[in-house]
Amino acid sequence: MRRKYAAMFVRQFMQPWRLALLLLAALLQVAGCGQKNQGPAQAAPPPPEVSVIKAATSPVTLLEDYAAQTEAVEAVEIRSRVGGILERQAFKDGSPVKKGELLFVIDQQPFLTALSQSRANLAQAQASHLNSAQNLARLKPLMQTRAISQQDLDAAVAKERADAASVEAGKAQVRQAQLNLDYTTIRAPRDGMISRALIRPGGLVNASSTLLTTLYSVDPMYVSFTISEQKLNELQRHYNLRDARKRPDFKVKLIDGSDYKYGGKLDFVDAAVDPRNGTLPARLVVPNPEGYLRPGQFVRVIMPGQENPNAILIPQKAVQELQGKRSVYVIGPDNKAQYRDIVANARVGNNWVVEQGIKPGELVVVEGIAKVKPGAPVKPVPEGAAGNGDAKPAQQASDHKPQKAGS
Repeated sequence: MRRKYAAMFVRQFMQPWRLALLLLAALLQVAGCGQKNQGPAQAAPPPPEVSVIKAATSPVTLLEDYAAQTEAVEAVEIRSRVGGILERQAFKDGSPVKKGELLFVIDQQPFLTALSQSRANLAQAQASHLNSAQNLARLKPLMQTRAISQQDLDAAVAKERADAASVEAGKAQVRQAQLNLDYTTIRAPRDGMISRALIRPGGLVNASSTLLTTLYSVDPMYVSFTISEQKLNELQRHYNLRDARKRPDFKVKLIDGSDYKYGGKLDFVDAAVDPRNGTLPARLVVPNPEGYLRPGQFVRVIMPGQENPNAILIPQKAVQELQGKRSVYVIGPDNKAQYRDIVANARVGNNWVVEQGIKPGELVVVEGIAKVKPGAPVKPVPEGAAGNGDAKPAQQASDHKPQKAGS
């Protein structure tokens, strides 16, 4: 049986033309492998194109800003000294008021009644005192003729003195009743901006406990913030903070980033440093004649800084930040990228001020950072020329200057 199948295989597959095709296919496969082993290597891809700037020095004034909040120099809580029903509100919520301007009126009828009663009590005491004084005047001559006893005279003297004291007590009650009546009209204790009323007409007011509203002073205004111990030491080295005339001016930025038109003077620095964070509460006094600032606004205080004549500015987009550390890519003479850690703690506009890590004249990658690998070759071109057909090579980009701060 095996011989029969072998004979059939030879008749079907070992025919001359089939055998020739099998041999030709084997030769072609061997030739292809040879070409793969002996063929030339494929050309390496061109290095990636990146935008660079040349690090250069320029004078910069370093400024630091701190989060701050405005505060009224005086914030007066308006409370009533007497209790009763609030009868009238005489001001508009949130409006400016002048010293002595009427704010609230409490129902005066009970106090008018009390004043009338105290006056009547005073008149009664005065009449009693008049009678006792007249009796004493009549008894004194009789004592000289021994017509009355000494005891009778002493009783008359005591009665006159007691009635006189009752008159003084009555006068005090009248003054107190008049004072309580005056307290029913509540007036502004100073000029300022008044808040909204917390009690409306018809509401019950408890003496000395019910808060009616709050009156805030307007001009000047406090700006409170916290300053670091290090920055305070710098200010003390350059300025005489103890002399109010020699203290530097501090700028104030509003929440929209615009500059407030008036500067402020340092008015207060706390006596002790907070050991938890190394800061001290501080405060500025800022003019506010137009009333533009209001208590509780969030602003930023710009600290006066020192000029650095040889600062190196690097665009923010060129700096990589990771876990508080900052780094850049610098292009070496062989057009290979070098990873470089830098020290940069301050910014001017959109640029970092580099303190360590970059030297003047070095090329720094500003665009195309994602295409860069440490030690890999790149094609550096001046910033703004990347992607143009006439882009100059790295050595020709050495005259390119970084943008100025704030540009």
